[in-house]
Amino acid sequence: MGVAGPVFVGAPPRKGVFTTSGEGSVWFGSPVPEIASVLVRSLASCGELEWGRTRLAVRGIALEGGGPAPAADGLVELETLTPVVVKHESRNLLPGDEYFVERLAHNLAHKAELLGLPAPRGLRVLEAGPRRRFAVRGAPRIGAKVRVELDADARFVAALRSWGMGLDTIQGFGWIR
Repeated sequence: MGVAGPVFVGAPPRKGVFTTSGEGSVWFGSPVPEIASVLVRSLASCGELEWGRTRLAVRGIALEGGGPAPAADGLVELETLTPVVVKHESRNLLPGDEYFVERLAHNLAHKAELLGLPAPRGLRVLEAGPRRRFAVRGAPRIGAKVRVELDADARFVAALRSWGMGLDTIQGFGWIR
């Protein structure tokens, strides 16, 4: 299951502060239909969500599909909805940092190896979002959303859309839109 933190429309930017407004969205999702259907039913019966100390009114629910998986091997663009966590020697890396592409490519190759599929090639970061920091069970998770291009086996891309990119995907990071 992936969770993307609230995004508030028209929230005034302030350095070092996560600002809010009266309108926004939170994305919850899963590539597993049984989990997604439980999320939809649960959220439909909710009047509000507690996000930390903030109460968010649920005003509606919309289903959003990630689009079809590629039918053939080749170049594909993937965009994450949640930050991608990548590390090198215990240091969190962000897109643009030395070793970011190398470590993300290593992560993807490792996942392909575990699945018995060919490793993707030609990883390029096309776009990156701002640095985001989260605490998960007291430990920091630092990353950024990315849009990447890679040359990959269609089966690997389908699996990656369920698995996610980077580290800590079990905690909802690297969720592919």
